[in-house]
Amino acid sequence: MRDYEIVQVGPSRSFLSGDPFLQSSIPGAEVILYLGGPPAEDVTRTAILVELDTECLGVYTGEQSGCEGSNILGFARYRNGNDAPTNLIELVRQPNSNTDAIEAAILMFEASGFEVVVCADQAGRIIDRLVRPKYNAALRFLDEGLASAAAMDMTCRMGLGYPDGPIERVVRGDLARHHDVTTAIWAMNGQAAYMPARRSVVAKARKQS
Repeated sequence: MRDYEIVQVGPSRSFLSGDPFLQSSIPGAEVILYLGGPPAEDVTRTAILVELDTECLGVYTGEQSGCEGSNILGFARYRNGNDAPTNLIELVRQPNSNTDAIEAAILMFEASGFEVVVCADQAGRIIDRLVRPKYNAALRFLDEGLASAAAMDMTCRMGLGYPDGPIERVVRGDLARHHDVTTAIWAMNGQAAYMPARRSVVAKARKQS
């Protein structure tokens, strides 16, 4: 099942204007994607996909003490802040999500050339849960004078083989955006590692002023 319909409710972080994926929408397809806004329930569709930012899928579907799930799934195309979207789709399921919906969503995205991983309905999903604490730690090391930004970035590139270092990556992606993402995860799980670092708080305040 490769056909899909797109409903553009608002701006999309996953598919920017001109993205080829937006050009292949087919009205009435069994898989429907809602970009930039909430989905509508429709039992006639095999899968209903709602684009997620930092929020949980349960915001749109409701939750039933761990028994929630339907043909409505969430998805997010990973971006490092405001960098261009990558080829990775994180597909968000609930405990009782319809297996036909999951299979249809995976097939549709893979047929369009994306890599798909399936994850539970947790704030931050996989990548942000992994990398945001590292960015916060690097920003705090910078404030504490442990090392310069250039030294930390060079260490990660040359010593660990990373394509870029934590400071240059989080700054390029936008510190204010990092603040929003890590704050959303921190609000959900309360873990200190996700508490936004000072420099991201400053960047957010400047953007709002």
